[in-house]
Amino acid sequence: MQLKLETRAEPSRLMGWLAPLFAAVLTLIAGFILFSALGRNPVQAFYTFFVYPIRDLNGVAELLLKASPLMLIAVGLACGYRANVWNIGAEGQLTLGAIFAGGVALYFYNSESPLVLPLMIVAGAIGGMLWAAIPAFLRTRFNTSEILTSLMLVYVAVLLLSYLVHGPWRDPQGFNFPQSRQFTESALYPMLISGTRLNASFLLSIAAIAVGYLFLNRSFLGFQMRVAGQADAAARYAGFDARRMVWLGLLIGGATAGLAGVGEVAGPIGQLLPSVSPGYGFAAIIVAFVGRLHPVGILLASLLMSLLYLGGEAAQMGLNLPSAITGLFQGMLLFFLLGSDVFINYQLKLVRASAPAAVAPLGATS
Repeated sequence: MQLKLETRAEPSRLMGWLAPLFAAVLTLIAGFILFSALGRNPVQAFYTFFVYPIRDLNGVAELLLKASPLMLIAVGLACGYRANVWNIGAEGQLTLGAIFAGGVALYFYNSESPLVLPLMIVAGAIGGMLWAAIPAFLRTRFNTSEILTSLMLVYVAVLLLSYLVHGPWRDPQGFNFPQSRQFTESALYPMLISGTRLNASFLLSIAAIAVGYLFLNRSFLGFQMRVAGQADAAARYAGFDARRMVWLGLLIGGATAGLAGVGEVAGPIGQLLPSVSPGYGFAAIIVAFVGRLHPVGILLASLLMSLLYLGGEAAQMGLNLPSAITGLFQGMLLFFLLGSDVFINYQLKLVRASAPAAVAPLGATS
């Protein structure tokens, strides 16, 4: 008897939802083995990584703070991914959103107007959309892969930010450090919980989850994007504009990534630095797929990914492990998710091994 992968008659919806759970469990098992191999007590290591960071109100607030940009970006990416529009450059769009919002904050540096923050939010969304419009134009005009162009633009965005904080936007009183001025109170999100860093950007992210759910599941445009992603030929037959789907998918992802950039510079950072994100734009891709491109799933997956960020920081301090431990757990989660996804279209079946064919002896004649 032997195990064999057989194609399912139709994809399993149950496995589609169980695969992220299996991936999370396998990640925990692999982490147990990893901590043991590194000579750490696995029980203590798991406590330090997954429990210690959220042991109190401040820890829970940090969990929600780091989950905010992840869910905001992921829900925007999911809209495009539903239509097979593969935006991989959310990190760059986040950076442009931060630059545009930071430009508004610095321009109105001495203003106490309550309109400064709304202007920053609008500017951040526009910045992300403009950066996403470049791969959208190249895809629809020259059929260029949006995967490559959006990814390469990430590095251009980071270099642009570095130029600004090293040059024209550098704080004249910052002792020559590459940073902008600290934003004034009017350019910062209000705090939600006193004594913590959780701010109103979390509410914006929750609102994006709700809007994303309504858009994908209750709107005609969302229906068009789902059809374009699941059955391209049917979408063309129905007269759905493929170019429109590309523009829509990329611009939505760019807008939400730009808003996430606003949340960083108008939130915990409070200024422009050479780097305004620890990789949220790339981690949000994992969040989108762990959440099955569904807003509710994305909400839960963003909390898990946020915990991995916090656990990685706690492991550096409490277990003396390198910072790469966060990326390692993120990579394992994606790896096991891709492996579990195989069973959506295939199933394991126990079959009887066939007897080997008889071989005629050498020299035998018929």
